[in-house]
This record gives sequence, C-alpha cells and structure tokens, in this order.
Amino acid sequence: MSLKTKFIFKPIGIIHSPYKEPSGTPIQTIYSDNAIATVEIFDEFTEGLDDIEKFSHIYLIYVFDRSHRFELKIKPFLDNKTHGVFTTRAPNRPNPIGLSIVRLINRKKNILTIKEIDIFDKTPLLDIKPFIPFWDNRMKVKTGWLTEKMKKTKKYFSDNRFK
Repeated sequence: MSLKTKFIFKPIGIIHSPYKEPSGTPIQTIYSDNAIATVEIFDEFTEGLDDIEKFSHIYLIYVFDRSHRFELKIKPFLDNKTHGVFTTRAPNRPNPIGLSIVRLINRKKNILTIKEIDIFDKTPLLDIKPFIPFWDNRMKVKTGWLTEKMKKTKKYFSDNRFK
C-alpha cells in the first residue's frame, strides 16, 4: 500500500441530534446534559445491530462532514496556545473522522436512541463499536497540555473557532 492510497467509506447511517451549529455544542459527550439523539441505521446494515441493546455505551465513528480544511497547528478549545492537531480532538483534521462514546438508551429496529452526544445533526455515521471497559479504560494515563487546563476551566461548550 502506498502513502497515496485513498479509501472510500460508505455511511451506514445518519446521526440526528439537537445540535445544529458549533456554538453551544458540547465539546465532549460527558458535557451534553440530558440531550437525546437518534442514530438511524440504513436498512441494509440493520442486521448488524443484533444484540447491541445489551451494551450501555457504544463508540460512534463518523465524518466531520462540515469540516472543509485542516491545519497541523491549531488553537484548540480550552487553550489559546497552538498545539499539534494530533494532540487535540478538533474537528478540522487531515482525515475528518470523529469518535464519540455515547450512552445507548434503546433500540427499535434500525433506530438507536442515545444520550451524552456531542455530534451535529445529520452527521454521516461510518461505524459503531461497543465500549468495553475492561479493554477501553486505562488507569495510568498522561493528558499532555490538557492536564492543567482541566483543573482551571469550566468551559465545556464549543465556540465558533472550527467553522
């Protein structure tokens, strides 16, 4: 495989969310209060949802479809200093792929009802994976430049810096 290989992804569904624009959107799922959203899985992929209702949390992997540019150095939320894009969760990335852990409330056929969402309305969904705490949680972690910022700030909602 060469470094110039291109990948083509086909959405498996669409995320329906109360968040229509960057301003006021939570910057992470744990700050979304009690917002309810739905994930509509396209009919041809519905069978892949079998047993998903047995999980409390799932990863949603999606496209930042409204992100049309990227910079390798950015000023992220929670800081006014620039950092490398790969040390942030900013949406403007070389490959505009998003990842969120959300709480699964229920499933009715091809519709998942979820909470703890930080995703815009009508976002294309690429994949779903179950959140497994024994594999996904880590005890000894470093959080880089965010360590001190998280101690001092209460700003948890997006501004308009990533339009």
